[in-house]
Amino acid sequence: MAAEAEVDLESPPLFDYLRQAIPMDELLDYASPKRIRSIDFVKGFAIIMIMMAHISEAWLDRDWVFVYAILFCGLDILGPSLFVFLSALSVIFSIKNKEGILPKKVIRNRVFSRGCTIMFIGVIMNLLGLNQAVYRPPFPLVLWGWNILMFLGFSQIASYYALKLKKTYRAIIGVIIILVTPGLREFLFIYKDANMLIWILHFFITSPAPQLTLFPWLSICFISTIFGEYLYASMIKGTKQDYTVLFRIFLIWGIILVAIGVSIGLQLRNFDNMDVTEYVHLNLLAIMNQQDYYHFKGIPEFLIRGTAGNMFYNLGAGLLIIAISFYFIDLKNGDNKFIRMLIYYGKISLSLFLIHLMFAALFVRQLNIIVCLIALFAFCGFMGFFMYIWNSYAKGIGSPEWIMVQFSRVGAKTGQQFKRELRKTELMIRSFTHMIAIRRKTKLEKMEDFLEEEKKKRLKKIQKKERKRKIKAVHKQMGFEEGKEAD
Repeated sequence: MAAEAEVDLESPPLFDYLRQAIPMDELLDYASPKRIRSIDFVKGFAIIMIMMAHISEAWLDRDWVFVYAILFCGLDILGPSLFVFLSALSVIFSIKNKEGILPKKVIRNRVFSRGCTIMFIGVIMNLLGLNQAVYRPPFPLVLWGWNILMFLGFSQIASYYALKLKKTYRAIIGVIIILVTPGLREFLFIYKDANMLIWILHFFITSPAPQLTLFPWLSICFISTIFGEYLYASMIKGTKQDYTVLFRIFLIWGIILVAIGVSIGLQLRNFDNMDVTEYVHLNLLAIMNQQDYYHFKGIPEFLIRGTAGNMFYNLGAGLLIIAISFYFIDLKNGDNKFIRMLIYYGKISLSLFLIHLMFAALFVRQLNIIVCLIALFAFCGFMGFFMYIWNSYAKGIGSPEWIMVQFSRVGAKTGQQFKRELRKTELMIRSFTHMIAIRRKTKLEKMEDFLEEEKKKRLKKIQKKERKRKIKAVHKQMGFEEGKEAD
């Protein structure tokens, strides 16, 4: 039995392991629920809204850019907020699907590798200035900033640890974070220049790019995992009754949270009563008023990203969107080409998010509203077709999803296997070093032998010359004496 266990733990070398082909199902379904299609549907819907928002902001001319600001302000829940909520929720499936199959350390490594990789991409975005920073600190502080990718990666790790708590504790912690954050951030903002410790806390929590600040967005990691566990439990049972109960949970709590968010966030906020460097979403107000049709006095607080009302509103609206999609797609078995298209977009959402930014500079401030709408739909279709070709014919090699799977495959190797490979690598390095040392010694010996032989040859030549000289001297002496005798 011990021998069999020893064989089972064997694994191919690391680089051979990474060169193995990744099945397309694994590449597309990574960190996605296998049975509940509505999650990928909503994720696909969210990534399309994100692409449209980013591209329209860049492509609309100055006469029509206010349309982007108005729509983005009201529909922000359909973009980054919903995408982050779904990503934190999907951590449940990454963990639960492997429980009992892989060791806990391996599951943890998979989550950490994915989260750290996404955060690393976020760091690159900070370095390149693609993070809407309110100020740009010197290097290396410029690497830090809570852009969407930075927080997206962090939420993977935070959700992993949040799952270790009971649902009640998670709910309490999440609500406390939301309610305490406004006062905490105001305190840090006011006194950050008076105390170095407060400045460090403000820099860490808010950062130069306060898109999705640590507080209050950390609350999503605690609250979304609660609903993620309900979702996973219903998926495992798979009965219509369980699906109906899940739909009611999402629907009721969605309505409750939306009502709470709207009720505590009705106050209008503008540049007079809110600092734009703390809440960069307020910049939309200036863009909204770049027209002569209507002057907006402010934005309701529940629509300003990062406020307490906005967090409750976002969570509730996200649950409502998931509940409605779940009802029509999973509960009523809805299926058509449009649904399948959005599901596919959801499975490749990370690649779409990163790649679409490369096209933002194509038509900067050049398109009116009509042309821009046509271009946006064409662009979204092109992105889906492009990723389909990439995944189908290039097997997705090099795409962000491919990178995530590769990192997870490294994490999937157990500690014992990894130690064995380290020992094998160490032995290989030692043998190689020993071989090089032997070769060097052999060459050195050959050189010494060569020098010794040359020395001997030179000595022989010298000795030979010396003998000739002596013989010649003797002959000369003898000849000289013979000549004398002849005379």
